[in-house]
Amino acid sequence: MNLKGEPAVVGRHCGSHRYEVTPELVRFYADALDDPSPLYRELAPSLLFHSECYKVLGEWYLANLFGNLHARQDWDLFQPIPIGAAVRTRSTIIERYHKRGRDYVVNETDVMADDDGRLLVRGRTHQSFLPTRTESGAGFVVDEKSAQKKQAPAHSTAPAEGPELGAVEKVVDARRCWMFSGPGRNYHTDADEARKLGFPNIVVQGMMSTCFVHQLMQDAFGSGWVRGGRTSLKLTNVLWVDESITVRGRVREELQEGTRTRVQCDVWVEKGDGTKVVVGEASALR
Repeated sequence: MNLKGEPAVVGRHCGSHRYEVTPELVRFYADALDDPSPLYRELAPSLLFHSECYKVLGEWYLANLFGNLHARQDWDLFQPIPIGAAVRTRSTIIERYHKRGRDYVVNETDVMADDDGRLLVRGRTHQSFLPTRTESGAGFVVDEKSAQKKQAPAHSTAPAEGPELGAVEKVVDARRCWMFSGPGRNYHTDADEARKLGFPNIVVQGMMSTCFVHQLMQDAFGSGWVRGGRTSLKLTNVLWVDESITVRGRVREELQEGTRTRVQCDVWVEKGDGTKVVVGEASALR
């Protein structure tokens, strides 16, 4: 990996790739996430290319990788991805900012139909970086004890009080980490690589939790999710290998959108002890 470091300037084109959406790719995704949706008989998962932005790290990552964290993820789903189709991706830096002692770079990645350029899926990834590397011997930049003390941000509005969505439960073991973030050794698949970057154990890739939210919403709303779904998710705590989580959601309100109804939901991913690793909003059409 050839990291170019700074400047990661707003507007920088970070790369483009073309892919064939094969049944094998879809089956691998469904196995890795344990997501057996019946929609996958004809349509690919909308987040099939969940980590496309990370295939061009050298174009947008800052030079200091020690302690870098995925902070926020937004998804917009516009059209389904048919199995057998060809798609093209495009990655662009759209924002940089500084917050609470960390530098943030925002990468926007589009997935488009290769034949006519229709926009299918858009993702915005907020990655945070420490300005300078922690001195050797200073301890882990994040460990289990310090992570447990971190509280998820409070709701800016009162919690949703509508119907609950059907919960999704997962155990994120080493095999799932490898399938999702491999095949190479990195801090999402290997404990030694994690320690090099300031973490005591394998850090489950944040994108995986966003895919679990995708499963929650798709199970609840079906085609109304893949043809108009949206999420805005904050990654609020570290999920470690071999931890169990539950993905939950609750309807907040229903709003008229043209001839259809948009169902707004609060969504979150929590560990067995109640620690929230993702909090945010998601909506689908009905």
